[in-house]
Amino acid sequence: MAKGYLVAHIRVHDVEVFQEFRGVAGAAVTEHGGRILVGNPVADFREGDVRGVTIVIEFDDLATATRFYESEAYTAARAIREKGAETDLLLVEGV
Repeated sequence: MAKGYLVAHIRVHDVEVFQEFRGVAGAAVTEHGGRILVGNPVADFREGDVRGVTIVIEFDDLATATRFYESEAYTAARAIREKGAETDLLLVEGV
């Protein structure tokens, strides 16, 4: 079965709020068996306008990634993140 991935670019405006988000979101990721593959604020941008912290989280499948995103725990984390950052986020199935 193909893995499921969350891919996000987060433009942080408030570092303290983002740190709070990371703690709450990290617990939700662990709860859903997610594995953070990329979490780097320093990317080598080559094309396009997307900027910010790049996050890639792998889940066992797309259904698990969706359950994570729609969970109460991540909904709470997302509310925190939205206070201190703008985000582009997608869920995608691996090949």
